[in-house]
Amino acid sequence: MKKLGGYLRLMRPVNCLMMGFAVIVGAALADPNALTISWQRLIYGFITGFTLTAASMTINDYYDQEIDAVNEPNRPIPSGLIKPREALVFAFVLTAIGFVTSYLTNLFCFVIAIIAWLILVTYTSVGKRSGLPGNFLVSTCVAIPLIYGSVAVVNVVKLNVLIFFFMVFLSTIGREITKGIVDVQGDKAQNVKTLAVRFGERTAATVAAFFYLFAVSLSPIPWFLELVSFWFIPLVAVTDFGLAASSFMLLKDCSRDNARKVKNMALLWSVIGLLAFIFGTLR
Repeated sequence: MKKLGGYLRLMRPVNCLMMGFAVIVGAALADPNALTISWQRLIYGFITGFTLTAASMTINDYYDQEIDAVNEPNRPIPSGLIKPREALVFAFVLTAIGFVTSYLTNLFCFVIAIIAWLILVTYTSVGKRSGLPGNFLVSTCVAIPLIYGSVAVVNVVKLNVLIFFFMVFLSTIGREITKGIVDVQGDKAQNVKTLAVRFGERTAATVAAFFYLFAVSLSPIPWFLELVSFWFIPLVAVTDFGLAASSFMLLKDCSRDNARKVKNMALLWSVIGLLAFIFGTLR
């Protein structure tokens, strides 16, 4: 049972559920009737988002095992619960499942899945140590399920989906920079050139806040373009307030402990943002 728990922790099920859910959100934004008409494609899409995210989390932990030995020694690989080779095999199986379900959806989705995978491999093998460019890569992987969902049901990327893609993309960059503040000690030891390592926690906090607030600034656009209904407003207001408050919290206190709190809170605001766009499809 401990081993099974280790594999689950490698996957980070909450992140996987969010990515699978993001595919469904992208589909619902593109076509509100997709939940009933295209349910089979949505099941395939959810599985693709879930498994490829799980694979990416596992590969990330494989490459991060030395860093985690300093920052997170209780994680499955540095603790010895899961062997590095076992983690790679697990990631391969998850990837295979994700590619199969993407192919069963349509050819365009299969291509997007491959592109997302290549971005992931670039990030974990090269980009992660680059700092901000790596943040851009991982943020693309986080936001791309929205585009995938739109393509899965209508074969194009709708404007409202594209706007939300950029909102998620920007807020995720902020969260990744915040994570760099949390991991600064281990990153220094491994020569990972995050903003926090290169320019200090204060500068990193300022740049992270900029991206959070940039994402907030895009939120009125769907309403002004009449791409969403009134029901979008209450939940996106919560998201905007949360991201703004998190930004000021981080600027006020850029310590490791506070950065960890802000990083976790940013994930919550992202979930509420997903719900805002879903409710925005209701007329």
